[in-house]
Amino acid sequence: MSSNLVTDAHDLKSRLEWGQPAFTIIDVRDRHSYNHGHISGAIPIPLDDLVNRAKSTLHKERHIYIYGDNDQQTAQAAQVLRGAGFSEVGEIKGGLIAWKTAGGATEGVAA
Repeated sequence: MSSNLVTDAHDLKSRLEWGQPAFTIIDVRDRHSYNHGHISGAIPIPLDDLVNRAKSTLHKERHIYIYGDNDQQTAQAAQVLRGAGFSEVGEIKGGLIAWKTAGGATEGVAA
């Protein structure tokens, strides 16, 4: 049974601050957007390459949190991963903007 880890940025930031880093954050936006600014530690994987890259680098039981340009892209990416057999996939609602609003750390040109 897969669980939908719909997450808000505050919850995820709290997990990081409490030293629970046993998860991966994936940014499915284009490379330019990623370089401009992204959640600290996020891995850039374009949506069209997501399944292949995730299967070759991530364990199926690993907690994965994903965000894109908007909640629709985020939901699509999460659905793709769940369809590929990843059971613990969370969506960061509001993406990078919500993360910044929560005071989360960012990296990149505009960070």
